[in-house]
Amino acid sequence: MPDRPPSSAATRTPRPPRKARAIWLRQLHTWHWISAALSLTGMMLFAVTGLTLNHAASIGAEPRVTQGGGVLPAPLLGQLKGPHDAKAPLPDAVARAIADRYALDPSGHAAEWSDEEVYVAMPSPGTDAWVSIDRSNGRVSTETTWRGWVSYLNDLHKGRNTGDAWFWFIDAFAVACLIFTLTGLLLLQLHARHRPSTWPLAGASLAIPVLLALFLIH
Repeated sequence: MPDRPPSSAATRTPRPPRKARAIWLRQLHTWHWISAALSLTGMMLFAVTGLTLNHAASIGAEPRVTQGGGVLPAPLLGQLKGPHDAKAPLPDAVARAIADRYALDPSGHAAEWSDEEVYVAMPSPGTDAWVSIDRSNGRVSTETTWRGWVSYLNDLHKGRNTGDAWFWFIDAFAVACLIFTLTGLLLLQLHARHRPSTWPLAGASLAIPVLLALFLIH
């Protein structure tokens, strides 16, 4: 009996098991939507403030300056006498007295000590504030400058005067965005066979900023 020709099923190139591909897809989709949900608000914030920073010269804002003054209670003046480290914070009792009276809390902020005065800068997002105390007579001067909500959000974007909590938030947000984009890239690869425009569009996302940086940024 003559040998039968091999069947097409026998010569067909083996494909990866569909079950493994389905598991891989589910994992990618899970990580993709979770990272998208976690970074959603942050991406909106950074996108909006990217626009406001890029058009900062066109966005008018009138800073609101508030000044104050007074005299430190005599019992506390003695705590400002004598030598102090150049960047030592105000004594706790003095800092509490300032916070109670002027709604500015200099606790924990580095102070600048000179023979005549002690000066504490307390910048925060959208705000510049300082307090100065004359070491000879206890006279207190304060000033707070509020630059508006757009400036506040811009400072959050830049991480300017935002403290440790926001510093770590930006790191966590960046990790979530990386997971979102990398899982998106892998999903593009898995679906690219059915979507011919996938790689031209993905390539454009790289080519456009590179070309702008090389030829139009001076």
